[in-house]
Amino acid sequence: MSRLLEKKTAIISGAGSGIGRAIAQAFDREGANVVVSDISERAGNETVAMLGQGGGKALFVRADTSSASDNEALVARTVKEFGALHVAVNNAGIGGAAAPVGEYPVDSWDQVIAINLSGVFYGMRYQVPAMLKSGSGSVINMASVLGQVGIAMSSAYVAAKHGVVGLTRSAALEYGERSIRVNAVGPGFIHTPLIDANLNAEAQQAIAAKHAMARLGRPEEVAELVVWLASDRASFVTGAYYAVDGGYLAQ
Repeated sequence: MSRLLEKKTAIISGAGSGIGRAIAQAFDREGANVVVSDISERAGNETVAMLGQGGGKALFVRADTSSASDNEALVARTVKEFGALHVAVNNAGIGGAAAPVGEYPVDSWDQVIAINLSGVFYGMRYQVPAMLKSGSGSVINMASVLGQVGIAMSSAYVAAKHGVVGLTRSAALEYGERSIRVNAVGPGFIHTPLIDANLNAEAQQAIAAKHAMARLGRPEEVAELVVWLASDRASFVTGAYYAVDGGYLAQ
């Protein structure tokens, strides 16, 4: 049976846990060579140990997504190991502080923007040239439902995710005629370590109730959409924002 990502090489940032790990597992299943990137060596290597079932190879490369030089080195290592880059998933992100704008900690603002927005730009800055050399490519940027709507007490996160959607659309226009597709995915609230670290059980139940399906999503449900966007089956899809949100934005 043909696999959707056979003979493709993919970078996934923030792949040490949560959505990133689920995407790495899905890409592995579909035959890709998977470069797992994360700031945590332990978590990244744990993900790599889960891979190797689909015929491709897996590699961990430590990288801080908020560092331009780390992103450059990550792409260079990928091309050195596998000869080309075809897919990139810019997934790494943090939640940041919870505070109103007039009290929001400046250091938390800087950190959230550096990781959640600048990190996506830094990734694309070096991924796109490598994909052009490969002849084509697909970039999937992890936004959020909060890339379309606001929420109180999370101004940095909301601003960053809105920025990711705008960056995605601009890049899609720039590279559409050069066979590079760029899309954004907007998960609703997904049950990941990031959610557990920021919301207690009562808060998670309240958030779940805001979704039409009255539950939090699962990482693998986001991963299935990302696989499709990465594959040639999405050959006429670029500049798009796809929500996978259990109906959160339908309100």
